[in-house]
Amino acid sequence: MSQEKFDPVADSERDAGSLVGDLHNHQLFAKTRWRQQLLRWGVEERGIVPVAPEDRTDRHYSKVFFVFFSANFNILSFSAGTLGPIAYGLGLRDTCLVILFINLLTNIPPAYLATFGPRLGLRQMCQARYSFGYFGVIIMSILDIIKCIEWKPYLDVRRLLSQLVPRTNRFKSVGIVIIAIISLFVSFCGYKVLVWYERLMWIPVLVAYVVAAGLGGTHLINPPPAEPATAAAILSFASVIAGFVISYAPISSDYTLYYTPDVPAWKVFTYTYLGLNVPIILLQCLGASFTVAASAVPAWNDGYNNGNVGGLLEAILSPVGNFGKFLTVMLALSATGNIAITLYSFCMSFQVFIPQAMYVPRYFFSVLAIAIIIPLSIVGQHKFYDALSNFLGLIGYWSSAFCAVVIVEHLVIRRGNFALYDLRYWNDYRRLPLGLAAIGACLLACGLIVPSMDQVWFIGPFAKTTGDIGFELAFVATALFYVPLRLVELRFRRLV
Repeated sequence: MSQEKFDPVADSERDAGSLVGDLHNHQLFAKTRWRQQLLRWGVEERGIVPVAPEDRTDRHYSKVFFVFFSANFNILSFSAGTLGPIAYGLGLRDTCLVILFINLLTNIPPAYLATFGPRLGLRQMCQARYSFGYFGVIIMSILDIIKCIEWKPYLDVRRLLSQLVPRTNRFKSVGIVIIAIISLFVSFCGYKVLVWYERLMWIPVLVAYVVAAGLGGTHLINPPPAEPATAAAILSFASVIAGFVISYAPISSDYTLYYTPDVPAWKVFTYTYLGLNVPIILLQCLGASFTVAASAVPAWNDGYNNGNVGGLLEAILSPVGNFGKFLTVMLALSATGNIAITLYSFCMSFQVFIPQAMYVPRYFFSVLAIAIIIPLSIVGQHKFYDALSNFLGLIGYWSSAFCAVVIVEHLVIRRGNFALYDLRYWNDYRRLPLGLAAIGACLLACGLIVPSMDQVWFIGPFAKTTGDIGFELAFVATALFYVPLRLVELRFRRLV
């Protein structure tokens, strides 16, 4: 595949609209009949190429609410809420207060970054090139790729399905494959199908949780007393909750870049903010409530043995018989809403990681991701899960540092002015920032992050006293280091 006729770096004066046309003609399989058929069916090919202003025509701004609502209205949010009582020994009141206030705080960065999409027409990782640089953002994209292929959602699904046919591993593996294929289909088709799917997927999940709350409500009224919470336990649990939501920041604008450029920023922010907060807070608190109550209900306690969230939900729904099994299946399927947007954004991060990959239609990378995830999900719980979970605990801090750099770049360096982003150079490594300031700030911040980490394999000296405060320090330290380093960097390469 030759690039002689089309070089977006050398010819950066062309606008995004003509770039899309040229890129389409030079992409892999450009002239094949099956690819033309996919286009006629409305399958989205666009990867990281900017959306031109004339193509940003979507005025249904509530779509982003449903994207993030369905992505979080599932067993994953419920599971995260159970960690407060089980992993950190917190009572129900303390757990719910941490869930409420940490979510209200840490959902601000993802919601704010979502407002960049309509103004710039850039995917979030591409927009980060204006602070991390053409090559520096590759490091961020690698971390995001690792996050995207994490198979924790599939493990939760496997545990849930194991309650339906306890002794049949084949059924559980087939269930994982079915859920993966549904998620692949949605992400393969692209933005329009993804939004349509997310608008509907939450409805049966709501029914399942309403039934569960109705069946178990009497046990939730008077939770057993808990030991007084320690500051270390509260801060460590807060770090887990923060990591759960702030990781949406590197993908936020992927779902708003088709909106009209004149959309009020407060509308995009509000829809995104509510789409994240409403399902996460409700289900995390519900998960915590059922976990605390399980100690007083023998059937629930047996189901939740060794942290099996699927067993807990199956025990709660068991009084309604086969209908409860049907609802259990729906709860397993609810993970597809989260997995679909993960696969969708994986495509963008992969094209930023390997810029030449933008010559390959976006949907190929959804297939690549699922080809990696399925075998890892089936065998990973036996061989790799603990190791990767510990590693993910480490890379989770990068989302906070990423937010600090991108937000400080916009508010301080560019004074909140979107006109200061020269979109002609979105793919020009010779004009984009060097990225040394951003990477340097992140590395310097590690000097405070590492002593503040509380992970299975390492507890820093600060964390032994305070609990895990790595997320908080990652944001603050990176922001403080970035400003002077960026001002120095601007002496060597002007702002674009």
